[in-house]
Amino acid sequence: MLYRKIERVIEVHLTSDSKKILLIDGARQVGKTYIIRHVGKKLFENFIEINMVEDSLGARLFANTNSIEDFYLQVSMLAGDRMKKKENTLIFIDEIQAYPHLLTLLKFLSQDNRFTYIASGSLLGVTLSQTTSIPMGSIRKVRMFPLDFEEFLYANGMNELVITSMQKKFERLEALDEAMHNKMMDMFRKFLLVGGLPDAVNSYLEEKNIQSVRKIQKEIHDYYATDASKYDKENKLKIRRVYDLIPSNMENKKKRVVAQKIENKKGKTFNDYCDEFEYLISAGIALNVQAISNPVFPLIESTGKNLLKLYLNDVGILTGILYGNNIRAVLDDERSINLGSVYETVVASELIAHGHKLFYYDNRNKGEVDYLIDDYDSLSAVPIEVKSGKDYTVHSALNTFVSNEDYHIKKAFVVSNERTVTQNGKITYIPIYYIMFFNAESGGEKLTF
Repeated sequence: MLYRKIERVIEVHLTSDSKKILLIDGARQVGKTYIIRHVGKKLFENFIEINMVEDSLGARLFANTNSIEDFYLQVSMLAGDRMKKKENTLIFIDEIQAYPHLLTLLKFLSQDNRFTYIASGSLLGVTLSQTTSIPMGSIRKVRMFPLDFEEFLYANGMNELVITSMQKKFERLEALDEAMHNKMMDMFRKFLLVGGLPDAVNSYLEEKNIQSVRKIQKEIHDYYATDASKYDKENKLKIRRVYDLIPSNMENKKKRVVAQKIENKKGKTFNDYCDEFEYLISAGIALNVQAISNPVFPLIESTGKNLLKLYLNDVGILTGILYGNNIRAVLDDERSINLGSVYETVVASELIAHGHKLFYYDNRNKGEVDYLIDDYDSLSAVPIEVKSGKDYTVHSALNTFVSNEDYHIKKAFVVSNERTVTQNGKITYIPIYYIMFFNAESGGEKLTF
């Protein structure tokens, strides 16, 4: 099976003394059900799984379940012989968003403490925003993403010793040798093609057939695009339009969402589509990067409301849309092909999967910097510039940015295809694959360099 870092998070929580119910959030098809099922069956003698979407389409046993007594009664109809003790019984409530009232019920199930519980959902951000009684003190919500690059390396046979060795070199700002660099760039380019959706990764590992991978990616992309109609019938066409525009926005110089292009109506502004943006972001199928004009730590305090970039949640979906079955566009590093939007997408997905909130610098007079992240050690922003071509040392906006004394920038990074690690003042040049080591640990939000 595929190695997923979240497996350890689930194990630790389920074997702890916490009375909070773990709630795994994330887009569809990222592997939530599979990994919970795997851990649950490994740790608990009695594993009870209830899919609420299936129930809503069938018997609707839980449609009007508003008390813990009713909940236990309905569960007993399905698995009464497995309802034993808390320490050996796990009840997995899958696709809980199908019945929003069950989110409120989690509080009372937690207080009752009769069994161990875990839940998952695909649109929890959307559902929770529409739920009047959110049991925040009784749940721990963790978002799951597609495989990141490190997990992709494990899937392709790379072991922990090699990855740990690379991380140490990164921390010492040392380059890999030529042979290892070439291997990593080969794997990175394959990751750009395959992405991190588990079905696509498994298909690639089994068949090495790009057409099979692309078919899976297209099906999931189409599924994401049509899923909105189930949950927001009033705005489904606008949501679909915003989502469909993401790849073309990425090919523009500014890469920002242009409100007037969504419905081709003059006078439309960002505020006219706030609900649509929020749906795509909460559903996990789009990654949002907010504009910052005054990069003061913490960045969230300076975020702009009207300038937004949206990226697809999986780089494989993007390369499928842009290049179809032609793998040479990515693998051969063709000079005629600009992979800027592809590289930016994979960096966005890596940073957000590692716990970072995403921002970018926007200044009409001084230009843009691709990403800004918080550094909790130096209490300052860290700019990251993404380069896919040979001119990786050309970045006037970044130069101006780091030289501005008002911003108190301590360090900056440029990621590119270049093997060597070099420093020029505050700017450090590193190979693109080192982005997998930019971790923001959830406890103290420590940025690891």
